[in-house]
Amino acid sequence: MPDFLKALEDRVLVGDGAMGTQIYAKGVPIGPSWDEINLTMPHLVRTIHREYVEAGAELIETNTFTANRLRLSRYKLDGKVREINVAAARLAREAAGDEVFVAGSVGPLTGIKHEEAAPTDAQKLDVFGEQAAALAEGGCDALILETFTDLGELKIALKAARDRTRLPVICQMAFVENLKTPLGVSAEQALAELERAGADVIGANCTVPHWTAKVLERMGTMTRARLSAFPNAGMPEFVDGRYIYLTTPEYLAAQAKRMVNAGANLVGGCCGTGPAHIRAIAEKLKGSRPMPRRFLRAAALEPPAAPVVEVRGPASAPPKRPLRERVAAERLVVVELDPPRGLDYRKILRGARKLCDAGVDAVTIGDNPLAVMRMGHVGMAHLMEREGIPTIMHLSCRDRNLIALQSTLLEAAVLGVSSILAVTGDPAKVGDQPMATSVYDLNSFELVRLIRNMNEGKDYAGNPIEGRTSFSIGCAFNPNRRDVDIEIRRLKKKIDSGAQFALSQPLYDGGKIPQVYRRLRETVGDFPVFFGVLPMVSARNAEFLAHEVPGIAMPAALVERMKSVPEEAQRDEGMKIAFELADAAAEFAPGFYIIPPFGNIRQAIELAGHIRSQARKAGR
Repeated sequence: MPDFLKALEDRVLVGDGAMGTQIYAKGVPIGPSWDEINLTMPHLVRTIHREYVEAGAELIETNTFTANRLRLSRYKLDGKVREINVAAARLAREAAGDEVFVAGSVGPLTGIKHEEAAPTDAQKLDVFGEQAAALAEGGCDALILETFTDLGELKIALKAARDRTRLPVICQMAFVENLKTPLGVSAEQALAELERAGADVIGANCTVPHWTAKVLERMGTMTRARLSAFPNAGMPEFVDGRYIYLTTPEYLAAQAKRMVNAGANLVGGCCGTGPAHIRAIAEKLKGSRPMPRRFLRAAALEPPAAPVVEVRGPASAPPKRPLRERVAAERLVVVELDPPRGLDYRKILRGARKLCDAGVDAVTIGDNPLAVMRMGHVGMAHLMEREGIPTIMHLSCRDRNLIALQSTLLEAAVLGVSSILAVTGDPAKVGDQPMATSVYDLNSFELVRLIRNMNEGKDYAGNPIEGRTSFSIGCAFNPNRRDVDIEIRRLKKKIDSGAQFALSQPLYDGGKIPQVYRRLRETVGDFPVFFGVLPMVSARNAEFLAHEVPGIAMPAALVERMKSVPEEAQRDEGMKIAFELADAAAEFAPGFYIIPPFGNIRQAIELAGHIRSQARKAGR
């Protein structure tokens, strides 16, 4: 068997894809221990390994992500740690043969539930060491410590692997949008401390391809250490009780090449990936060698400071009529903003005032979008309404049970919030809080119905609430479905439940706009559906939206158009495309929903100004 670390120096190795995704796809339900199936269903694990080897994987991982004493104790399997890990390693070794490497998968302990006693560092060292030793006994060529968010815990796991085995160790952390782990560890800090601790390979896994590539690009400018990348197949979309990953194998392979260009020695897949993704990566990376690193000054690694928007003059006065009446009589422009990630709300408030001064009719306030923790949206909406800024508050079913949803609505009503956008919400697992879980007591249809009930003076159970709320009720609409009639039927169900207006996902296919609004008119009449516009800022941003964001579809020609202009002109080209889409929708849409990229107030004002200007020219 060739030496693993030498192989990484000689060529780029292709890893396998997700194990859990494939176990679930083959009919094993969520609930039982998937580590135990190494003993009870070895043929299934063996089959998954072989499928990855046949797809071109040069390294496969054991089915042992949670096969440690603490995680297995939930299933009363803590006495079988050695048996399960040895069996898993031998199953992988059998499928790998003599030419494919086997890495023993070791996951974090941060998933231990609150009611269980938190282990001490000494206990963690023993738990990780026990698993590492069993994986080594089973015949692994390396250990892969993956999906860690706590750097201290990862260093304990690395020490345990060093103490109990002689195997090379891959250390991977899960980074999110700001290139930090959910517990706040930056890519730079992780790299520096793991290098000092003696990790053989350092990398990122279990986040979307775009962010994984950015982490590798950051690390690749700072080190000559071996690097690895195992991205997810985009963000999961919660559909009919299941998480669906939509990133195509071709796109993931293109991002894998980007990661190799940044310095990756090992590239595979994590959640949502399967043999088709690995086959595409293997074909794309065939014959690739590790790239030489280009080192940058530390200052160049810091993200540019966000521009400060100065606001002069008072905020616009709030409209006297509720939004539900205005949308039926006026062509409105609303802009989405998100609450801050910390305590300082002033910049968001300044931006909202600036929007209103520029003629925007209302500002929508997100509810922890993408499951990233932010300041509470009720408080933020109240601050805006208090300043005379008309506000539409998003309300997600993800974070609150039925009791909390109703309490939130009552709270919002007494604090002056007048409009609610009812949404299902992105699943908690895509966000930045590793212990968070999704609730989903209600779906968006039921939430709309609940808000209508409160407008009628009763709660979900029909009990009186000592008065009535007076919310304008909004809902989401996605025109990007291949069969738009399915989405229109969903919209009709929301209207029947009580929805009074809809905000649309961005639609980038200008040719589809007349078809969508014609079908809307035929099915739901004059029900107001605002046209969603999200300007692109670069070709890379266009690819990210096209392949990694659930609910968005983009014509390939549009991505190529963004690529065809010089990088310094791509922001302007993105705005030009947004203008064209808004112009195409002006004949049909009763209003516009602007989603400024990265909260850019200036771009939102620029687009809103264009929409108003074109409307005046057309006499609308």
